[in-house]
Amino acid sequence: MFEVFDGSFTQQEPIPDEGIAAAMAVLQHGRLHRYNVAEGELGETALLEQEFAAFTGAKFALAVASGGYAMGCALRAVGVKPGDTVLSNGFTLAPVPGAIASVGAEVLFVETSDNLTIDLDDLEAQIEASAARFLLLSHMRGHLCDMDRLMAICDAANVVVIEDCAHTMGASWQGTPSGRHGVVGCYSCQTYKHVNSGEGGFLVSDDPEVMARAIILSGSYMLYERHAAAPPAEVFEQVKYVTPNISGRMDNLRAAILRPQLAKLPAQVQAWNDRYAALENGLRNAPGLAVIERDQRGVYVGSSIQFRLPDATGIEVEEFTSRCAARGVELKWFGAAEPKAFTSRYDSWRYARPQALARTDEILSGLLDMRLPLTFSVDDCELIARIIQSEARALQGRAALAG
Repeated sequence: MFEVFDGSFTQQEPIPDEGIAAAMAVLQHGRLHRYNVAEGELGETALLEQEFAAFTGAKFALAVASGGYAMGCALRAVGVKPGDTVLSNGFTLAPVPGAIASVGAEVLFVETSDNLTIDLDDLEAQIEASAARFLLLSHMRGHLCDMDRLMAICDAANVVVIEDCAHTMGASWQGTPSGRHGVVGCYSCQTYKHVNSGEGGFLVSDDPEVMARAIILSGSYMLYERHAAAPPAEVFEQVKYVTPNISGRMDNLRAAILRPQLAKLPAQVQAWNDRYAALENGLRNAPGLAVIERDQRGVYVGSSIQFRLPDATGIEVEEFTSRCAARGVELKWFGAAEPKAFTSRYDSWRYARPQALARTDEILSGLLDMRLPLTFSVDDCELIARIIQSEARALQGRAALAG
């Protein structure tokens, strides 16, 4: 039977009723700006920051306009200056090197391992060769590296770690929430992330001076006393006159719709992982297809899935994705020569110094990616797996005939 999937890969779940009600309350009182609050009132944004700090186990949290802003703000707050070298993953999305470029720093890409995480051997070598003192670590597509070894490498070399957790909100490594190993953890609330406010982001940290700088940077206008998940006032006295305002605040409307989503996130994580498991099980034995093995020391959030066609040519990958698309399955290819939608390669970010990453090139050449919205059922995911597996078999058959 020629099966076809008719679901939407971009349709998210509706905002919870509690979030809609809270948003209506904000619209009715009209105080959308986070600092426009009644005397003694904690606005929705300040309450969300308290709740996010508790969720991650951090001392301090800051809600901002986007995940990309969170990364740029974090880089400035830890002391990255124009001309500094910042290490980062060769396999990531454009906002990561974009955040580095936004502060005038130079990105130095690190190779990619078979499980899509940063290559720790190459990281160690790049630190030694470059003397770089900052790492913006991307947990790309929710894949967590050996965080114990990474932190041992970075601590030994006095490298400051900022974590990009856009795809790992709700994930953990050996019981420690993602974003809590480095000095700063950065998160996204963009529509396709784990909580949805259209745009939005967070920073978390236990470092009071770093967080005080971040709050001033975000545009607090000396109203930092209205932050509940913030350092004490005396810390701000040390930084407030020398830290610029680079406004990127979150507003009360977005915070209002995020608070109930954050409360429901643990249940959502389980729902994503049920769907991920159904897909992974259906793909595991597909001919010519390699699933990405995850380190069992980490807890992931399966909001997307990746797999490789390691022996396929570029033409064969394009044909495979076209045939899957004709059957309703939308796959994105990270190995394409030209950027398309959100997929792009490190060599297409030409504002960065030219580099050649042979291992990353090999991995990306056959790497395919698919979103898993929670509007899909487990049965939907089993159907999608059957479609992908049947097209993998067909690809192998065509290759055998051609050979």
